[in-house]
Amino acid sequence: MLLWHIGGTVAATRYAFRDDRMDLRFLVFGAVLPDLIDTPLGLFGFSTFGAVRLFSHSLLFGALVMTGVVLGTRRGRPRKRWMPVAIGILMHLFLDAMWADPETLWWPFLGWDFAAAGFANAGALISSVVSDWRVWALEALGGVYLAYLARRGNLASRQERERFLKTGRIGVPIDRR
Repeated sequence: MLLWHIGGTVAATRYAFRDDRMDLRFLVFGAVLPDLIDTPLGLFGFSTFGAVRLFSHSLLFGALVMTGVVLGTRRGRPRKRWMPVAIGILMHLFLDAMWADPETLWWPFLGWDFAAAGFANAGALISSVVSDWRVWALEALGGVYLAYLARRGNLASRQERERFLKTGRIGVPIDRR
């Protein structure tokens, strides 16, 4: 789910942190990173793992990225730039409801196995995901929010798009209440 993770992460993070200077490019990268890593590995090695949510869907992965950001950057601008990657990863785990798969969420602390997807093969998993109305509903919800944000931020304007691509900021004020 791409739009759900991007839209949900951007919406929740903008609301929670109320920081209109946060670089949304780094936040979006973090929001999709667990799937960019685990999905190809899980599909390729489905007969071994029996799942597509693997290492990067664990709290350990998010904690390691956050620790890397804290130890690898100095306070101020560099840390503020890279911290949204870790926030995006942790939001991804929340939006995937990973608490329902404790074996994966707490990997390797509850053992070395991941929560099984419950399908005979990767094809059956893909077929189930594509035909699930809830997946489409969440994708639509994320897409609606992103469309709203793009419209409010006037991303139809070439100048605003270039500004967003250069700075990662969108010209939509955040209510500070």
